[in-house]
Amino acid sequence: MEGEPTRVMMGVNESTIKGYPHASISSRGAFEWTLQKIVRSNTSGFKLLFLHVQPTKTRDKARGIHLLECFVNRCHEIGVQCEAWIKKGDPKEVICHEVKRVRPDLLVVRSKGLGPFQRVFVGTVSEFCVKHTKCPVITIKRPADEAPQDPVDD
Repeated sequence: MEGEPTRVMMGVNESTIKGYPHASISSRGAFEWTLQKIVRSNTSGFKLLFLHVQPTKTRDKARGIHLLECFVNRCHEIGVQCEAWIKKGDPKEVICHEVKRVRPDLLVVRSKGLGPFQRVFVGTVSEFCVKHTKCPVITIKRPADEAPQDPVDD
């Protein structure tokens, strides 16, 4: 429909670096890339949809809410419409389910830049989403200069 904003869904997560209770390096990078390269100055033409997936055993919903508030507040500062919600489960499965349910125009995921050996054991959410979602997917690679010493940290 003409006049409707383009809906861009993003899966966001907390940093895994101990003692760092903020958005992950990859999530922040993908968000900023989306603002700079997709939204640009057309803030009224887009609606960002933020999904945070927590492991089933996690009971700290307040941390998830705090994480989402960081992205929502930034959107409000620059005038971009947004929605944010939390789900529990396996991130790759939940993201694909939510894409099917919400039907965004585009999914933006981030890549931690894991090597082939690490991908075998950790797997990647981004690869799974590319293969299993029905909407276009943009994968944002984390720049090498933003990578922590251990690439599993984020």
